[in-house]
Amino acid sequence: MKPGIHPAYRPVVFRDTAGGPTFLTRSTLTGDRTTTWEDGTTRPVVDVEISAASHPFFTGRSRVLDTAGRVERFHLRYGTRHG
Repeated sequence: MKPGIHPAYRPVVFRDTAGGPTFLTRSTLTGDRTTTWEDGTTRPVVDVEISAASHPFFTGRSRVLDTAGRVERFHLRYGTRHG
């Protein structure tokens, strides 16, 4: 890699605003806020709206959509084609 052209790759704390869990990983993202991590170091914080801790698919709280009703409405609106 060429020196001086890449953004800094450093530890960053990601905070899930929906559920509240935080996790530490490395990233090039920067945050304007900081937090003190469990080991006592100050790290930049990036807030995310959803993560695996709060996503309905990963938590098992996913909803089942009424796809049959959508198909029926489509056929009522546009009819069916028989080829």
